[in-house]
Amino acid sequence: MRIQRAFSRGVMPLLAVFGLSMAAPAAAWEPAKPVEFVIPAGTGGGADQMARLIQGIVVKHNLMKQSLIPINKSGGAGAEGFLDVKGSKGDPHKIIITLSNLFTTPLATGVPFGWKDLTPVAMLALDQFVLWVNAETPYKTATEYLDAVKKAGPNKFKMGGTGSKQEDQIITVAIEKAAGVKFTYVPFKGGGEVATQLVGKHIDSSVNNPIEAVAQWRAGKLRALCVFDDQRMPYKTKVTDTMSWNDIPTCKESGVPTDYVMLRGIFMSPGVSKDQVEFYVNLFKKVRETPEWKDFMEKGAFNQSFMTGQDYVKWVEKNEALHRDLMKEAGFLAKP
Repeated sequence: MRIQRAFSRGVMPLLAVFGLSMAAPAAAWEPAKPVEFVIPAGTGGGADQMARLIQGIVVKHNLMKQSLIPINKSGGAGAEGFLDVKGSKGDPHKIIITLSNLFTTPLATGVPFGWKDLTPVAMLALDQFVLWVNAETPYKTATEYLDAVKKAGPNKFKMGGTGSKQEDQIITVAIEKAAGVKFTYVPFKGGGEVATQLVGKHIDSSVNNPIEAVAQWRAGKLRALCVFDDQRMPYKTKVTDTMSWNDIPTCKESGVPTDYVMLRGIFMSPGVSKDQVEFYVNLFKKVRETPEWKDFMEKGAFNQSFMTGQDYVKWVEKNEALHRDLMKEAGFLAKP
């Protein structure tokens, strides 16, 4: 008893003197108002689809108390969205889903923005690119198609893609160099429009992401010729009557030695706190555990890499350098 009294008489006053409390720790940070989910791309494309899926998952599973509101800001190849978030310093109620225009837009346009102007949160996945043609064409392999392009001569075949001097056109230039061909590149606002244009035969091919063309592939309107990755996609469930994603050969297998994968990641405004970043890291970890997300990953044939912290930062640094090299080779860098 004497020891207990001594503790209460001696230690408790010290706690008061030093402003210490034995109360429960303060609750972790969470949004106090609706969160704006910026999409620096048009409607119907891969980033738009993923952001709206995430919104639906958050609502269905009650993963946060406040609303998550997707807003497309695609102007200037996504510069509109990036500059908006860059200019919202210290605002934890604004996040942005990024694709590789995180790198290509500032490199191609000279717009005053770089990924270091944002706060990295998490890599959600890596997205694939597939070479697509209309299913009514006679081409069954990438080699057959590119032989026809070469035979027709320069600029006779149209390659459709999202935007100019971005991922799709970078891949198109890589195909041209690898296969000794020359396309007329036709830019559109989003991957959904690209797929529609290919179904309508307004273009001859595209390099859309799987999720952007899966509906048309399943319906027998498009044909997948090869995937731009080092290995085949792992998903073996049949998507069409005869093919799974795993049945699509790599472009390297098909004699087109080029590969490219695209970031699907989350960033925040600059100047936010560690606790605020941690809230969103935890939120997206919960999103990834839902059946809806897992189903979306398989349907879209995503590479399910997930990174946060320094691993994510190092990956972004490496890929910024890679895009600088690719765009320099293609002649896409903004003039100083």
